[in-house]
Amino acid sequence: MATTLPPGRATQDHPALSEHYTQVRALTEALVAPLSDADATVQSMADASPAKWHLAHTTWFFETFVLRDHVPAYHLHDADWPFLFNSYYEAEGQRLLRSARGMLSRPSLADILTYREAVDHALLRALPHLSPSALELVRLGCQHEQQHQELLLTDILHAFSTNPLEPALWPEQPPTPASTTPPPHGWIAGRTGLAEIGHTPRQGLFAFDCEEPGHTTFLAPHALADRTVTNGEWISFIESGGYDDARLWLSDGWAWRKAEGITAPLYWRQDDEGWTQFTLAGRKALDPAAPVCHISLYEADAFASWAGARLPTEMEWEASARAYDSMKGHQLDAPGALRPIADKSPAFFGNVWEWTGSAYRPYPGFRAAPGAVGEYNGKFMSGQFVLRGGSCATPRGHLRASYRNFFYPHQRWQFMGLRLARDLA
Repeated sequence: MATTLPPGRATQDHPALSEHYTQVRALTEALVAPLSDADATVQSMADASPAKWHLAHTTWFFETFVLRDHVPAYHLHDADWPFLFNSYYEAEGQRLLRSARGMLSRPSLADILTYREAVDHALLRALPHLSPSALELVRLGCQHEQQHQELLLTDILHAFSTNPLEPALWPEQPPTPASTTPPPHGWIAGRTGLAEIGHTPRQGLFAFDCEEPGHTTFLAPHALADRTVTNGEWISFIESGGYDDARLWLSDGWAWRKAEGITAPLYWRQDDEGWTQFTLAGRKALDPAAPVCHISLYEADAFASWAGARLPTEMEWEASARAYDSMKGHQLDAPGALRPIADKSPAFFGNVWEWTGSAYRPYPGFRAAPGAVGEYNGKFMSGQFVLRGGSCATPRGHLRASYRNFFYPHQRWQFMGLRLARDLA
């Protein structure tokens, strides 16, 4: 749930919120513009969802929690669709199995775009008359849709990677100057002693409930690498036998690696021409200077052990990242064949999500919001690990130092990379 806004503030801000809502919704539709109905229907694995489902689910969120609950006499666009497009909200009743979302040949992509248009019209018409609590839900819905914009891109990338033709969603972006091998990474001394972590409510600023409450933690002496690990460094890990050395791996990770036959990051392939990687522009030569991505926590932890280092805790990461601008870095601004790019600055935001060694658990004093929206984050605080910093597919303006992303340790279809950490005497 969003942090509570001061009384009256949300009502005064509804013109700006209307503009933000319109921009967010437009970007989502621009991201799917190249897709056919078949492209938008396919579901390549249970962890991913069809593009068509993302488009409808984000619309269902606004229709359900804002229009249905806060606009008198509003009638659902289609009374059968909440069953199709509810994700995991138990309080909202029965829903389609996640693994069956790719079976929805109907409604069509055109039908869902019409649904989006109808809900947008109704919401924008109602916006000036909504209560502050309802406007807060609109803000939450915009943040929720921005999360789905990144999922759209990564789910499409995975779906296209399973097509033997390995099609491109977009042509490659204008070429950038050839990357050069970055120098060995340096180290940034982290904050030692007491540090403030998490989000403290401030007027007008948004945060998800899992970022709260702000609290004090103790940090032992440590340092963080001044950049993320690169593809070239990962190739060295492979060539030195890193995937075959059980001593480097967590027990669960070693079992996963053997069971799945993992020998390289997701989408990598080696042939006579060298290493390539599947991207939103099709299969491309691997840039050794770009950040490595599409790796699991298990792989990230094994690499850190191989490098004589460790993964940072999320508290160490946040304490250092607060000194950097979350609006900078390689992030999503417009549709295109995004992928991580070489960056010589010590940016903490964009390019790749950075695995931490911290379990995704509640902060001291955490309380889930009442009602269905309280299911947004809290009930997932089991068995997952925290990632920080955002990626090239995260919409610009969506991030902040306290932002917590979370995935299971075996998952790697997101733009996931790592930054090393080490203890200091």
